[in-house]
Amino acid sequence: MTVRATALVAPAITRLIMLAALGAGVPASAADAPASAYPLGAASFQANCVVCHGPAGAGLPGLAPPLSYPARYAASSEGRRQLAMTVLYGMIGDISVGDKHFNFQMPDFARLDDATLAATLNYVVFDLDHASTDLKPITADEIATERAHPLDGAAVHEHRKSVAPSGP
Repeated sequence: MTVRATALVAPAITRLIMLAALGAGVPASAADAPASAYPLGAASFQANCVVCHGPAGAGLPGLAPPLSYPARYAASSEGRRQLAMTVLYGMIGDISVGDKHFNFQMPDFARLDDATLAATLNYVVFDLDHASTDLKPITADEIATERAHPLDGAAVHEHRKSVAPSGP
């Protein structure tokens, strides 16, 4: 092999070795994880929610609650409204999830379109919270309906009290 060919091939081999090493560090559970039924929602969650709620929706102590209740919310019309309002307008106020307390200050995501917000909620409800497939997915129309009635984060928190008076 000539010096010129070696100079061209060596960086490519180095990149392959680095990629193989990175792949070797991926836990089997992450590599074997099933594909999301809501890939747009998964991408949106990763881009907008993971920084506070963590990659699996487990939450971060002292910052954001775990997403271990959205499937229950998605089972009722008022709960579905709450989910839509929360992603659209954010929420400000004290909440408890399980035995943990949070002074929750979720930002709004109204800048995202209705289809993206619906897909994000469906990712949370079905992929992270493992809702039954009998549950109807949240639709872009449901998001649009709530978008037509703007609220602030404090009003979203107040509505939450009627949906979950004693917990998540």
